[in-house]
Amino acid sequence: MAVLFGALLIGGSITAFSNFGNNNDTSSSTNPQNIQQLISNLTSPTIPGAKAIGNDNAPINIIEFGDYQCPFCARFNQETKDDLISKYVDSGIVRFGFKDLVINDLPKDKLSTLGAEASYCAAEQDKYWEYHDEVYRNSRGENTGWISQDSLISFAKNVNMTDISEFTSCLESHKYNQLVVENDMFAKNLGLASTPTFLILKENSTRIAAVEGAQPLEVFDDVVNQMLNNTL
Repeated sequence: MAVLFGALLIGGSITAFSNFGNNNDTSSSTNPQNIQQLISNLTSPTIPGAKAIGNDNAPINIIEFGDYQCPFCARFNQETKDDLISKYVDSGIVRFGFKDLVINDLPKDKLSTLGAEASYCAAEQDKYWEYHDEVYRNSRGENTGWISQDSLISFAKNVNMTDISEFTSCLESHKYNQLVVENDMFAKNLGLASTPTFLILKENSTRIAAVEGAQPLEVFDDVVNQMLNNTL
């Protein structure tokens, strides 16, 4: 199902909005069952150990689509994510999740995919978010060689992974390769093409906002407040 977003400029960021099912289109993309399936896919964790941060009953969901080699994803992680978590997730307003959108793989050097695979190996040991943050803390840009099997194992040691041997076996086996490919296809079928892109959804609504880029907290303030006040 391809979903097209109409772009608007709000608060200094490229923001896109879609109001699913509120037009006369009778195609499968606006079928209520398909709409609910799309929302379920957006808000469900890729695997149980990669669950979103926050209260399951939070009224707003923010899902980041990112690439582990993306410098702008790293900038968001280092400059904005903690403040967003503190202000909105810890207060019960937002659930924050992450899904893979792979844009920096080279044809014979799929290191963004490898980094994503490693995150799910970490999730098996309940270290998904710790590992996610550690990878971004060590970001050195796109295809500069900083992601490798050895560095990913080092990051696992840095977050005190319970069983390094198990993590290493998981990584070497490429156990989660197909899962990362499916995540990436899901994102691209939505029409997403840049990282980071944040999809923001309100509970019991079919309206979705998309914020592109490493935006400051004020941009998220604007979209979240408008969603809470039903002004989008």
